Amino acid sequence: MPGRNATHIPDQSGRVAVVTGANSGIGYVTARELARRGASVVLACRSAARGRAAVIRLRAEVPQARAEFLPLDLADLSSVREFATAYAQRHASLDLLINNAGVMALPYGRTADGFETQFGVNHLGHFALTGLLLPRLRAAAPGARIVNVSSGFHVLGRIDPDDAGLADAGGEHGYRRWIAYGRSKTANLLFTHELARRFTAAGSPITAVAAHPGYASSNLHSGASKLEGPTLTSWAAALGNAVLAQPTSSGALPTLYAATAPGVEPDAFIGPRFGWRGAPARSWRAGWTLDDTSGELLWAASEKLTGVSYAALPR
Repeated sequence: MPGRNATHIPDQSGRVAVVTGANSGIGYVTARELARRGASVVLACRSAARGRAAVIRLRAEVPQARAEFLPLDLADLSSVREFATAYAQRHASLDLLINNAGVMALPYGRTADGFETQFGVNHLGHFALTGLLLPRLRAAAPGARIVNVSSGFHVLGRIDPDDAGLADAGGEHGYRRWIAYGRSKTANLLFTHELARRFTAAGSPITAVAAHPGYASSNLHSGASKLEGPTLTSWAAALGNAVLAQPTSSGALPTLYAATAPGVEPDAFIGPRFGWRGAPARSWRAGWTLDDTSGELLWAASEKLTGVSYAALPR
């Protein structure tokens, strides 16, 4: 099957890609392999030190790479706006937007704008970023794609987009971090579904798809395991990472496939063939992530919360 390793990525010469959270893990591999195939890559990272170090590392691994760092903190909407402005000053168009960055199973916290951290970073930050970069994506169409990286853990959390506490995840005392993580990943898929539906209604050639890495050994899993402390759960997670998880290079393949493979359909959800590992293939998703009404309600709530409007796209 095409995409079973990075050598199957089509030539990306002349294309520009933004990869969020690209300083390490799956995001870094995604940026590196796109650069290896000729794309100009923008590493959008919260830490300037880690972002610049990642660019140096990438150029060492891919000497011909065209790569740059731009600061992006998805937990701060002012930073998202600054990134979009900086990007527009440097690039006239955008071919690939890889919304990869995320946090997993954090203790209760709030973003700079007052949203529960996981929902704020994983969904609202990327919702705002996508809307602000939409003019540059339009300038690159046809062939432009948006890839939202979700997770199989979306099954842990349905969301009610009509809930006034949508961005609070139950408040500090009602907060369950894995449920909150699942809600944010459900939001990624509902956002993809509604975005794809609106692009189709508008006759836009931009493609919105989703991907997940399966069980990949990454900083995201490692960080979540450390939060458990020295418990049976943390030991089991560490053993799973060591024995069962596929390497980061394999975990990045569904994202790369979703971003570059010919014929990927709008609103596809690409993951490992066997669920947790294997070559990229269409992945199962919960039915609630394909609900039009929920998608519309989440969209309206996200526009209100972020202040970013997609007014040019019909409902």
